[in-house]
Amino acid sequence: MIVSTTGHVDRDFHVTGLAWSPAYLLNGATPVLFEAGFYSMGPLYARDIREVTGTKDPSHLFLTHVHYDHCGAAAYFRKVFPGITICASKRASEILRRPNAIELMTSLSRNFTRLAEASPDIDGSAILHSSFEPFAIDRVFESEQTFTIDPSLHVQVLFTPGHTRDMLSYYVPDRRILIATESAGCRSQTGQIVSEFLVDFDAYITSLKRLAALDADIFCQGHHFVYTGRDVRDFFDSSLEAAFSFRRRVMELLAIEKESVERVVERIKEEEYDPNPGPKQPERAYLLNLKTRVAHLAGKTG
Repeated sequence: MIVSTTGHVDRDFHVTGLAWSPAYLLNGATPVLFEAGFYSMGPLYARDIREVTGTKDPSHLFLTHVHYDHCGAAAYFRKVFPGITICASKRASEILRRPNAIELMTSLSRNFTRLAEASPDIDGSAILHSSFEPFAIDRVFESEQTFTIDPSLHVQVLFTPGHTRDMLSYYVPDRRILIATESAGCRSQTGQIVSEFLVDFDAYITSLKRLAALDADIFCQGHHFVYTGRDVRDFFDSSLEAAFSFRRRVMELLAIEKESVERVVERIKEEEYDPNPGPKQPERAYLLNLKTRVAHLAGKTG
């Protein structure tokens, strides 16, 4: 099964806020969250979470990486869920101390908020209109480990670089749930899988193969879809194939366009982004990521 909406997925697992940029909730004896979506959507996530947990506050928020559309509402969660422990990698905690990183996340968040305000599909009363708020990481993961939430719930912390250097994935063996987001690629609304390596193609492939070998009944990509059952295996097979196909296409276009990264970016955008009816990543953020991917592969050719 492929889930494309917010709400209940299986047993105690839920998609909250926006299906295309969610916060994931595991509502056991001790509720926990994975990902924090967009800053301006904080009240929307919190509303969905409260509808499931009632008076129980989530104890932990596990972040895979600190891109603005994955960590945005973390500061808001800290306000509405007092005592929540925010967890991420050591690299993530270092990034959040960089003024230029906060400036970029603030700018991208403002851009998204303007788009959200104009969208007929988003409840305007649930939109925060203030700026992105920086936050501190309470639990810094410097090595892989199994983190115990309570006697019935454990979270395995996996280092899966490739999309970013601060990238983590989380596997819940007690429920066979894998939250890997962009470490495994991301299928768009058109059915095309976008290969999300931003810092290292080879590391991305290594991480993807490692994740594919896990025994997962539920797999959460970063946006749009959650996969269950046999569809988990089918996704990983397709994602690996898509990564090598994307690399071949970029190399082909680099040859045609005489190594011009800018021209290749324009052509890939025409193939990958423009046909997507949405909802989709704002164009500015998409182009930043695409140029990084193409430039990385262009460097490999040398």
